[in-house]
Amino acid sequence: MKKYNITVNGTTYEVSVEEVGVVASAPVAAPAPVAAAPAAAAAPANAEGVKAPMPGNIMKVNVKVGDTVKKGDTLCVLEAMKMENDIKASRDGSVAAVHVSQGATVNTGDLLVSLS
Repeated sequence: MKKYNITVNGTTYEVSVEEVGVVASAPVAAPAPVAAAPAAAAAPANAEGVKAPMPGNIMKVNVKVGDTVKKGDTLCVLEAMKMENDIKASRDGSVAAVHVSQGATVNTGDLLVSLS
């Protein structure tokens, strides 16, 4: 039997724990590999970058190079803190480059899509 001191809301309790048997833990599966972002073509000099507003995971990419988008169209979906955030086009234009893929992890300020 093992004894432990546990403090709850400022009150300390002495707890005795009896080890009943050895339980083998189940093997833990390795996490699935994350798809690498596609190699983005160099965006034109006049291209405007759409950047990640916060760190998270790319759940969905809705556009591809050459697509025409209107201001407010959803370019991709970024999951951050268990919430899905639509990343929208800031202006009308066409997609010059897509810098992320579904499943990619991004940090604040990472380039997601370039619009020309």
